[in-house]
Amino acid sequence: MSAPAVLVVGASRGIGLEFVRQYLADGARVIATHRDPVHAAPLRALGAEPRLLDVLDEPAIARLGRLLAGDRLSVAIVNAGLYGPRSEGLVTPSAEEFDAVMHTNVLAAMRLIPVLAPPLAAAGGTLAVLSSRMGSASLMHSSSGWLYRASKAALNAVLKAASIDLGAQGIVCLALHPGWVRTSMGGPAADIGVAASVAGLRQVIAAADASANGGFFNYDGGRIDW
Repeated sequence: MSAPAVLVVGASRGIGLEFVRQYLADGARVIATHRDPVHAAPLRALGAEPRLLDVLDEPAIARLGRLLAGDRLSVAIVNAGLYGPRSEGLVTPSAEEFDAVMHTNVLAAMRLIPVLAPPLAAAGGTLAVLSSRMGSASLMHSSSGWLYRASKAALNAVLKAASIDLGAQGIVCLALHPGWVRTSMGGPAADIGVAASVAGLRQVIAAADASANGGFFNYDGGRIDW
């Protein structure tokens, strides 16, 4: 039987790619999904096992589940995400904008989590979704990017609900805030670099036990209010 793997969904750039790099540097077996076929070769060159996956494609998610059948996942990170319109104030998104953000940030996770549960349970693994403190209702003090905020609040609810069922199977489920990170989404003025964010997130994942199941955590390990 092959060694348990780390799965990174959305691994072609930014935070996802850094997860791949850091886990590989520690000697882990890493399965890395990518949407564009051009990213397979660079991921393979790093030492990862690339898997083509568009998280908006339901049959593709089902195929991923079949590929993982009989495998074991010590960690699965659902990283794929979309910010959407950078609105200030209560600007109504178009139907197309709403669907793109909610399908990418919420529906994709609701499709992925059930197919990831068996290989995670086989290893007593940890499921982590990349959320944002912008999705915290209690900490919300701005309406900017309200579609993104709504999608991350919904993702938090998905993770919390999943933790009830999956915790009973020995899977620890976490919602993670990576900080304001210097990526294409966060921009060059953001607080921290990708490497520091991912190093912190990996420590949170590694330290998580049953008491952390269903929790919302900052990259520095602090708990975040829903």
